[in-house]
Amino acid sequence: MKHHLYILTGASRGLGLAMAEQLLQADNSLLCISRHTHPALQETAQQNASTLVQWSQDLADGEGASSRLKAWLKSQNPADLASVTLINNAGTIPPILPLSQSSPTDLAQALRVGLEAPMALCAAFLGATETWTVPKRVLNISSGLGRNAMASQAGYCAAKAGMDHFTRCMALDEALVPQGAKVCSLAPGVIDTDMQVQLRGAAGEAFPDQSKFLQLKEKGLLSSAPQAAALVLAFLARPDFGQKPVADIRD
Repeated sequence: MKHHLYILTGASRGLGLAMAEQLLQADNSLLCISRHTHPALQETAQQNASTLVQWSQDLADGEGASSRLKAWLKSQNPADLASVTLINNAGTIPPILPLSQSSPTDLAQALRVGLEAPMALCAAFLGATETWTVPKRVLNISSGLGRNAMASQAGYCAAKAGMDHFTRCMALDEALVPQGAKVCSLAPGVIDTDMQVQLRGAAGEAFPDQSKFLQLKEKGLLSSAPQAAALVLAFLARPDFGQKPVADIRD
């Protein structure tokens, strides 16, 4: 029986972990790429008779991650697959400071994980699967902060804005090739993850918008990771997925 293959980055916590748990179904195979593996995912895979591979891979090394992915994909048999999907979810938020006070090391880390690695992984994915005739999809998890600037968030905003724009370019590329991938950079809404904890805990004098994030929590306006994961995966499964290269789950 053919199965659906998913490749997911940042699967060890937050939205990524919730998506991994929901993707582990009997007709799915899942490759998770994260700095750390998650033992509970293996248990879920066994319970649901699904196939799980977990790589411990630092996505700050985008070149190494993409080379490893390309080689692995070339070892797969597309005749066994019903579809193949790459989900770039991993990202990191640098210390919440004005750009004038930000460390070049922290900024470089944010851009390597949040922009360079997704670009490199997309290149590897599309290159390794270009002759495959199965449906191919790329879902890049973006953010509203890629489309709306925020003080003390230059590194994260720049990474997500870059993700949106390279996805637009990728969509144009894929529209010109046979069996091209359907691609989308999707803002998943405001989710109660570790990033929100960082934003709420930032020093008020360094982060003018801190009160907004405190209010989101106080008013119960944050989605849980499982709720957000269900919405994102439902969006991915829509027949019109990829018609808009940049989208927001709230639209």
